[in-house]
Amino acid sequence: MSNIRHIDEHEIVVRSLGLGLPSGSVTGGHCHPWAQLIYATSGVLTVSTPSGLWVVPSRRAVWMPPGLTHDVEATGEVSMQTLYFRPDTISHLPQACRVMPVSPLLRELVLEARRHGFLIESDAAQGRLAAVIVDQMASMREAPLDLRMPADPRARRVADRIRADPASTVPLRAFAQGSGASPRTIERLFERETGHTFGRWRQRARLLEALRLLALGESVTSVSFSVGYDSPSAFIAMFKSVLGTTPRRWASSGATDMTVAAHRA
Repeated sequence: MSNIRHIDEHEIVVRSLGLGLPSGSVTGGHCHPWAQLIYATSGVLTVSTPSGLWVVPSRRAVWMPPGLTHDVEATGEVSMQTLYFRPDTISHLPQACRVMPVSPLLRELVLEARRHGFLIESDAAQGRLAAVIVDQMASMREAPLDLRMPADPRARRVADRIRADPASTVPLRAFAQGSGASPRTIERLFERETGHTFGRWRQRARLLEALRLLALGESVTSVSFSVGYDSPSAFIAMFKSVLGTTPRRWASSGATDMTVAAHRA
């Protein structure tokens, strides 16, 4: 039986949960009063918030600040480890979602916290473990696996169409038809609300879909055509310019030490 009843609830600084999700399952929108680290040990997670989405292949994790409404979709059979952090212990961590690689050390720390079930600050060893986990997360470099969504409903309609058909090669003017705005207005809205030109945003949407497919074991050739590239070589060139490695190496290595060409993403 858990010993949680024998301690002061206010002493708990980290809670943990292990969970499996069948492919295609969606949690629905929800939020937590504590911050959350969601680590995918197998399968692919897509975490969505009102402002964007984050693709989380295996061996990566997504950081979720407290109180942020989100839903989680599983692609493939997902196994995940989740740590929940009391809000007053993570003041120096990001206040927005981010995807991070999980180093071997961070992985072992997460598993050790899971073994305990929860960590309490009055236990010196557990308090140190919690502090080291937080320090490790703070030192992890953010992986460019996010897609900020425009808030304006006209641009959002265009964005949703692209996400629904990432292989489409039609120009912006075709996507803008029926959106309620001209192509020029849509272009301005994308730059203002996502930080990317329409072309760069579309490239990012294709990249995230490609990462999801690669993580599921699809070939580089198949993925390149599935996300709208004329040839595998063009897809590989784009992939390398953004992530600093080839799709094949990324899929096989887990991308735990990516060199990110952030100015190009």
